[in-house]
Parts: sequence; structure tokens; C-alpha cells
Amino acid sequence: MEDLPVKLFDAFSAELVFALDICEQAGKIALTHFNDGIEAVMKEDGSPVTAADKVCERLIREAIAAKFPQDAILGEEEGASAGASHLVAEPSGRKWIVDPIDGTYGYARGLPIFSTLLALEKDGEIVLGVVHAPAMEHLYWAEKGRGAFKNGQRIRVSDKVELADSQLSFGGINRIHALGYWQGFTNLVTSTYRQRGFGDYLGFACVFEGKAEAHIEVGVKPWDLAPMKIITEEAGGKFTDLEGGNSVYTGSCVTSNGLNHQQWLQTLTTK
Repeated sequence: MEDLPVKLFDAFSAELVFALDICEQAGKIALTHFNDGIEAVMKEDGSPVTAADKVCERLIREAIAAKFPQDAILGEEEGASAGASHLVAEPSGRKWIVDPIDGTYGYARGLPIFSTLLALEKDGEIVLGVVHAPAMEHLYWAEKGRGAFKNGQRIRVSDKVELADSQLSFGGINRIHALGYWQGFTNLVTSTYRQRGFGDYLGFACVFEGKAEAHIEVGVKPWDLAPMKIITEEAGGKFTDLEGGNSVYTGSCVTSNGLNHQQWLQTLTTK
């Protein structure tokens, strides 16, 4: 963060300065573990976890508690603090949503596409998000009304309108199949110019950097989606759940450049 322009830094809120700093601290820890070798174990829900996940989340939680003691916290590894819910947005007050290492499966197998995700929800709305991918040297952030940025440079979604000219990005296709969206997904594959399953933060980043027109995720958690929502929106795009709402708590989403969002959504959800 020390490399960011002074003028840009001066425009940051206290919350954004904090979020950028703590995500970079967590990223350094995650990268050290990544370079030294990682062993993952399976949690009860079948997802992997590493020692680095736990250390990074503890670091972030303690920092939030020290800086913003009245704020609630929802994290992947330690769940919801008192006053927070993992099921719905908070109708009042503030909640930080934490994924200490997104992409743990690939992380444990030596893939560099992992990131620390942090978002702030205020009165039920995501108003701030940070994505820090240390191995890729990517740092994304957005704050409501202030635009979206990557490594200090403003980013924008693409201007392509037609599906036939578009690139589609997607997460785990096993989940797309299992949750009953296979026909709609197949229709999107045949309707688009190119398809790539980057997954994790990179699929979303392709949309808010203008390198793809849409990204689909199903069967995920609010900590996977919260920062992606605000960054996509501040980059000029659109984020909805599969019912067309704006919740990060339904487990699924379509993000797009916003120019033909309803067609992406309807095609995917038509069975």
C-alpha cells in the first residue's frame, strides 16, 4: 500500500485504509506458508482448510476488534461473532465479512490463484471490498461511490453487449450441474464466443477489469461474494443472485458488465 499515489491515499476512508493494510498483512502470511509448503485437512463440510487460513483469519479478527470494537464479524473459519448472522444481511449496524484465504484447494496444491477477501456491510449493504492476491501481486478494492481499482489504477467493465461477442467465466461446473443449472449453463456456452473456468477471485476480476463479460458462481458462501459485489458495481457492472436480487447470502450469483445482464441471468436459470 505504500506504493499508492498520495492523492489517491488521501481520498480513502479510515475503513478502507484499515482493510487494505490488514489484507496485505494476511497476504504476507499466506504467501510465506505457500512458499514453505502447505498441508490441508478437510473440514466437516468437505472443504479444505490449512493452518494459514486459521492464522490469517485470527489476525484479521483481532485487528477488527481492536480498531472497530462495535462491529460484528462473519468469517469462514470462525463463523459469526455475537450480533452477526451467516444467513442474512444485517438490517442495521456494521459487519465485516472475511475469507482469509479464498481458493484454499488450489492454494494447498501450489496454485497461485488465492486471495484474502474482506468486505464491510453497513445497514444491510456491502459498501467496501478488498481482494488481495499476493502470489499474483494483485490488489483490488472498491468503496461505494468512489470507483474500483487494481494496484492503484482505475478499472472498468467492458462495453460488449452481445453474448455472441462475449467471454463467459465460471466457477466449479460440478456445482452448476449439481444445483440444476446445467441446461442453462450449456445454453450460455453455446451462445458465447469464449468460455474460461478461471474460478476463485480471478473469474470475477476478469469481469471488473473488462476482460470478460460475465462470471457465474453457485453453491458458495457470502465471504466468497461480498467484496466481489461492490468491486463489480463500482467498476460499472452488475451483480445479482439468481433470483435477480442483490444478496450475497443466497450462495449464487451472476456478475456482468451490466449491459445485457438480464439475458445472462435468464439464460442460466431457464431449465
